[in-house]
Amino acid sequence: MASHGLDYDGCNFLRQRLVLSTLSGKRVKIKNIRSKEDEPGLRDFEASFIRLLDKVTNGSRIEINQTGTVLFYQPGLLYGGSVEHDCNLQRSIGYYLEALLMLAPFMKTPLRATLRGVTNDPTDPTVDFLKATALPLMKKFGIDGEGFDLKVVKRGMAPGGGGEVLFTCPVRRLIKPVQLTEVGKIKRIRGVAYSVRVSPQMANRMVDSARSVVNKFLPDVYIHTDHMKGANSGKSPGFGLTLVAETLDGCFYSAEMASTPQGQGDPVLPEDLGVNCAKLLLEEIYQGGCVDSTNQSLALLLMTLGQQDVSKVLLGTLSLYTIEFLRHIRDFFQMMFKIEVQKPQEDERKGGDKVLLTCVGVGYSNINKTLK
Repeated sequence: MASHGLDYDGCNFLRQRLVLSTLSGKRVKIKNIRSKEDEPGLRDFEASFIRLLDKVTNGSRIEINQTGTVLFYQPGLLYGGSVEHDCNLQRSIGYYLEALLMLAPFMKTPLRATLRGVTNDPTDPTVDFLKATALPLMKKFGIDGEGFDLKVVKRGMAPGGGGEVLFTCPVRRLIKPVQLTEVGKIKRIRGVAYSVRVSPQMANRMVDSARSVVNKFLPDVYIHTDHMKGANSGKSPGFGLTLVAETLDGCFYSAEMASTPQGQGDPVLPEDLGVNCAKLLLEEIYQGGCVDSTNQSLALLLMTLGQQDVSKVLLGTLSLYTIEFLRHIRDFFQMMFKIEVQKPQEDERKGGDKVLLTCVGVGYSNINKTLK
């Protein structure tokens, strides 16, 4: 374990810092968390995230001062096993799941996590979104097997929640290096239109309007409708749409939209939602790369932790979150990526500028994994 810790200021990128701290074993101290606001300190959803980290690790030391403006975190060993967690309703389960996806392969025993709360909301990546894009991405790094699954048991829309998700993931000793440089053309578009506690017709209206946009480009479009009833439909009404485009080389782009939560702002028409979601998908395809913008940081983390061999990945425009993530990787793992901008030729018609990131993995091996 590294003896020196890292100091940070402010509440931004809290998940990144805690996840990288847990993987690298370096303790971290975060000061001035919303110290100038009327309600200073950690929010409830951040405290809930820290409690989840405490459940999946063994021997973590967490100290928070009285006002909640200073957090000290000394990571323990990733233990895994069966975990149940009630996520805070201010953020969706996707907020917690994104971090679990990064940690799950490095546990001591295979993770089986049951998360309860809001499955779909307009701010965080929804569970359907992560299932469609993050899981296939992790399979490319050699994290797969029959125990690798993400299942929506119950749906719960914001603000009431009431959803439930089951995530199972096997453990891996090593992560294999990847060369993701070929994107390929889009071959099909799939999607899920879901509705809970509203008329089932809402889902069909979203499907029709989304198809009106994408069918101009591609005939192979199939959007599945998912209407959950009774106890499985959570506590709040709502609907939404997740679209996934798959390329010939097995890259996935996804876009999603959810209806405005009950009692928060103007209601949204299912037709408008369908059209806007389809346009978001086209924007994601234009940006291109082998990984869509939400999962860039997951891909870069798995490249960093790979064996001591060269990994390459072609990405679209780097999001601000990813740029900050690269800085954090430098802090925690002393790892720098070589970044080259690739401009497509005019006759290629392959969307916007791409970025090729190359690195040599740090050769991280899972010390927590039990030897059979």
